[in-house]
Amino acid sequence: MSSPIKMVIDPITRVAGHLGLTAYVDPNTRQVVSDQAWTYVTMFRGFEVFLRGRQPPDAIHITSRSCGVCGAAHANGSTRANDMALGAVPYPLGVVLRNMAYVMTDTIYDHSIILNVLEGPDFSAQVFQNYYPSCWQTAKQTKAEYTDIHGFSTIADIMTALNPFTGWLWIHAVKAQILAREAGVLIYGRHSHPPMLIPGGIGTDLSVGESIFLQYMYRLTTLTAWTKLVIASWMDLANFLINNCDYEKQGLTFEKPTYITGYGYESPELYSNLGNDYTTIYQNIDSITQEASEGPQTVFRPTMVRNGELISKSFIDINVSSLEFVNSSFYSDWAKTTSPLTETDPAGNKLAWGLTASDGTPYYMYHLWNKTTIPNPVAPNFMEKYSWDAEPRLVWKDGTMWSYETGPWARLHAVSHFHPNSPIVKNGKIYIELPAINEVPAWLSSQAPGSMQKWTVEWDVPNYSTTLSRILGRAVDMAAAIFAGWDNLEYGLELFMKNQTSPKTSRPWKQPTFSLGVGMYEVPRGTVRHWMVVQNYSIGNYQYQAPTTQNVSPRDNNCKGPWCNNGKAIGAFELSVINTKIMEEVPPSQWIGYDFLRAIRSFDPCLVCAAHFEIKGTGKELKHVITPVCNT
Repeated sequence: MSSPIKMVIDPITRVAGHLGLTAYVDPNTRQVVSDQAWTYVTMFRGFEVFLRGRQPPDAIHITSRSCGVCGAAHANGSTRANDMALGAVPYPLGVVLRNMAYVMTDTIYDHSIILNVLEGPDFSAQVFQNYYPSCWQTAKQTKAEYTDIHGFSTIADIMTALNPFTGWLWIHAVKAQILAREAGVLIYGRHSHPPMLIPGGIGTDLSVGESIFLQYMYRLTTLTAWTKLVIASWMDLANFLINNCDYEKQGLTFEKPTYITGYGYESPELYSNLGNDYTTIYQNIDSITQEASEGPQTVFRPTMVRNGELISKSFIDINVSSLEFVNSSFYSDWAKTTSPLTETDPAGNKLAWGLTASDGTPYYMYHLWNKTTIPNPVAPNFMEKYSWDAEPRLVWKDGTMWSYETGPWARLHAVSHFHPNSPIVKNGKIYIELPAINEVPAWLSSQAPGSMQKWTVEWDVPNYSTTLSRILGRAVDMAAAIFAGWDNLEYGLELFMKNQTSPKTSRPWKQPTFSLGVGMYEVPRGTVRHWMVVQNYSIGNYQYQAPTTQNVSPRDNNCKGPWCNNGKAIGAFELSVINTKIMEEVPPSQWIGYDFLRAIRSFDPCLVCAAHFEIKGTGKELKHVITPVCNT
């Protein structure tokens, strides 16, 4: 019997966060041995520490610095926490502008880069020719189904278009993301750290409002055609890999769906009428999805699914159930050394349902409103502490506890299976009509004239999260963004034209002596969540979770229920590697680990952490790294 091969990939490039992977792989089965795969975050940021004592609105602009790509994701999550804590929500036009900007500066911009520049090279002709030659030969002979939309004749043509620096999709994704950034900056003022977001509204200068709407529409028009091309290309590529390369279940996370989702592209009318104090806003928050309204409806809705079972469709339930532990993370436990800031939510519900741990510690001490970030770096040990990422968990009223995932696949699965009134759902499927376009730039029309036609994106969301379902979810999520862009543009322009002289976007916020805020929003990588405790108009505590926090979560013993892995909760990243088979058609000594990397990158690749390099061998000298574009 061959000994397991220890594979260490550190750093993993082209992903969000500083991430490493260690896995023991059986060279015969080509799979991980006995769940022995660990992913770990190797950098401490500390934002939650230096936010304490600042004024609440500062958190919007400080947390956006968490990332140079998806800063607007954190800014939006923090803005919603501020809206609640400071008792102010925007007028409908303010919500519209937030929605329109977010469509562009994170979703379309981000997904275009992720799919075609960061994730795409793993599926490129260069990789398949060298490491999957039999699959490559089949790709050259397989006609693409959606040629009339994307313009590529064969699957091999799509793979070639994903070659880094030279492929058509790789190159033109850069052009498309520029358009998306420009459209968002019209409203945000800057990207990726939008200065216009404020509690209770948005600071966009609407003295030239009509021009803003028109310039936005011009860019949205081109990006509508681009989105059709991208979705059609990835649908063809994914279907080919499933049907010809045994890739359907590669990268599986949970055997049955286990995830959370939040709000995304809120109803302008309903969000605008939530209330004017933190208690009322919190108590009314679920009305955003439970009622109808004039104008655009909320697209994505709160959902908690455990082991294939719908647990709740309530924002409040998800918040009360949310805990975070640090048993496997480089932090000290705070539960026995600090006092709780609150034991209940603003609706009077006991946090963590009033449950206690086996040692008698109330679980509400592990709710994010009560968590204290205490860094405690030690030597990594996979049996003890091995990551700077904490361990998000959900606990339900019956005492069950579990890890979970989040992402575009999850939110599309949630609305298609459990929210039939979402505007992007029809007959239990994602159903999004993308309009016909009259004129697009030559680079797009010459490649794919069919992308200018009206096209309906239909997707029967698979009942499992795998490498390909997550990638397809990311592509189809672009269609949801385009839908929200047109929906909010038309409604927002109508609101603006009714009152051009003094359009109302923002309401003044309060300066409370005590309040609680929680902001949850669907962003490119999944659900972002921010929690804030305000004391005398200063931040008494601040905690937030990026989607990566929830997905990369290291394993620990905080798991109760039949879904546990030998009594442990294992995060989605590690599960996706455990359930991936190495398919490379080369000897084990030459394995790169592309299949593992695809599984991880399908969650949340990110430009901010892509600038890694390595020099192998001896006698090599680094002569030159980069030439500044302004160098003279």
